[in-house]
Amino acid sequence: MGELTVRIESLGIDGAFVITPVAHADRRGMFMEWYRADQFGTAAGHPLGLAQANISVSARGTVRGVHYADTPPGQAKYVTCVSGAVIDYVIDLRTGSPTFGQHRTVRLDTTGRRAVYLAEGLGHAICALEDQTTLVYLCSEPYTPQAEHEISPLDPELGLDFPIARSELILSEKDLAAPSFAEAAASGVLPSYAVCQAFYRSLPVPRDPDPKTYGV
Repeated sequence: MGELTVRIESLGIDGAFVITPVAHADRRGMFMEWYRADQFGTAAGHPLGLAQANISVSARGTVRGVHYADTPPGQAKYVTCVSGAVIDYVIDLRTGSPTFGQHRTVRLDTTGRRAVYLAEGLGHAICALEDQTTLVYLCSEPYTPQAEHEISPLDPELGLDFPIARSELILSEKDLAAPSFAEAAASGVLPSYAVCQAFYRSLPVPRDPDPKTYGV
């Protein structure tokens, strides 16, 4: 494979990565590749199947999440910020995982141009730091309402640290009414790490890149 155009690093939770593109700037502006299937597939061990692409626009203080989906098939997400800035939260909700209950935070903005990938079974939330903050999501599966779940992002047990005063946070009615982490665990709706692992192993193996395409 030729020169890497994105740097992909683990977030210390299985199936979660931060992606930093290599930007090329001149007096005209800037160009970058924010997603490369070949390089992502090598890092993750499988390609990202694209079934849906979303755009969200959020006011400052908006919190979306914590959201997750039944796995399989779940919904893997590849997220970047194209306007404004957010704190992105990846939460390991998979029972039996060595990092169960832990989370990682990444700032996504138009300076670093980073992206976050979270595998099926992981929880996701964001907090918008500016008005008109715009995120783009690539999703492995279409949205399926009956398979979607929420956990309160304000639950102290999760320990999500918001950089905006709690009185200024804006949540949907659905997220405000979401159960706590303990309630979700007790109800048996959280994903299983073993089941998620088996599902990841069932995903296609990345194809070797065509040297004519990638300049090797």
